[in-house]
Amino acid sequence: MEKAIFAGGCFWCMVKPFHEQPGIESVISGYTGGRTENPTYEEVCSGATGHIEAVEITFDPDVFSYEKLLGVFWMQIDPTDATGQFYDRGRSYMPAIFYTTDEQKKLAEKSKQQLDASGRFKKPIAVQVLPAEIFYPAEAYHQDYYKKNPAHYNAYQTGSGRAAFIQSHWRDIK
Repeated sequence: MEKAIFAGGCFWCMVKPFHEQPGIESVISGYTGGRTENPTYEEVCSGATGHIEAVEITFDPDVFSYEKLLGVFWMQIDPTDATGQFYDRGRSYMPAIFYTTDEQKKLAEKSKQQLDASGRFKKPIAVQVLPAEIFYPAEAYHQDYYKKNPAHYNAYQTGSGRAAFIQSHWRDIK
């Protein structure tokens, strides 16, 4: 098993697309990239800790490759917006790929370049590729939010503009 860490705005929205894939053992919502040990949701949202909401995925690369994980990641975000995602703004919601190995770094940078060159987006791809840092799991009520609160999750997906953005940019692939 390997680990991958992706930040794509609100971590609630980043869990379900990965959970639905074969070879995924777990998807944990949490925080990374900051300077406070064991931050709380309120601390991260305040911007005081420097953390970013992210998901840590444990996966079997023989069943679902890191390249496929990258493909799922790109289709969940606006990769041209480095200052947040949809109506969630600020560092804690910036999109990023946190690599855990040199191979992940190479593959992430390659996929970013390919997406940029594809012409799918009018603006350049702004997602950072960064070394993984300590990942802190979020509070229990954030884990598997889409299962625990499906009505709120679906309303958030729609109300934030994420669902429409994904549909308009990836309908030819889904």
